[in-house]
Amino acid sequence: MTDDTNTGLLAGKVAFVTGAGRGIGAAAARLFAREGARVLLAARTEDQLKAVAEEIGAAGGTAGHVVCDLADPGSVRAAVDRAVELYGRLDVAFNNGATAVPPAPMDQIPEADFDLMYQVNLKGQWVAMSAEVAAIRATAGTGAIVNTSTVGSWGPNPVLPAYGAMKRALNSLTESAAATYGPEGIRVNGIAPGTTLTDMVRAWEAVSPGIVEQLAAQTSLRRAAEPEEIAEAAAWLLSDRSSYVNGAVLRVDGGLG
Repeated sequence: MTDDTNTGLLAGKVAFVTGAGRGIGAAAARLFAREGARVLLAARTEDQLKAVAEEIGAAGGTAGHVVCDLADPGSVRAAVDRAVELYGRLDVAFNNGATAVPPAPMDQIPEADFDLMYQVNLKGQWVAMSAEVAAIRATAGTGAIVNTSTVGSWGPNPVLPAYGAMKRALNSLTESAAATYGPEGIRVNGIAPGTTLTDMVRAWEAVSPGIVEQLAAQTSLRRAAEPEEIAEAAAWLLSDRSSYVNGAVLRVDGGLG
């Protein structure tokens, strides 16, 4: 374990971030770079990735980007390998990328939408974690991984049942990975954001007007989160300052009731 108490939270680390072109992933990439990490940004849309990477570079940080589709296992593995090729090692990874489908009761979800939820939000995360563990093990030796879940993964989720189900399964994978790789010094945790002002939530608001205000009213802070607030939790869990946290799925939800 290194002492980062007088340096940036992620000083000296190489970080891999999926879903990094916008929202929580982009906010995390910017934050990780400010905190001293060299960052590889991964997502499907290259122009978004390039814009965020250039912004980080202009601010004095170090960032590269790679196009990655979580529905394509080969693409995911190649993206993780690119981090090692570019920076020589991998220390930490933030598996934030995900996809969403329109809200609907379970019996009205098209089978193709359910399959997409599985392919991206569960299998894609499994592929990413497996590749990241291998890369950390082969280079840095020890490290940390954080997966983005959702508060909608606990209890019933009648509005987004497939999304909630895959994220609940991701919680289980997170806990299992923590138990498996913790003994060799690779910690695995998750964060479960509440209502956050991302493109995904704005799209939900467009088809269900008032949903953001309704959800915000259910939190003790009476507001939605900014992506930067969620990124702060991920940064801490990836840093050495959370060195005794393993297998946790941390709620970052503003006190959602």
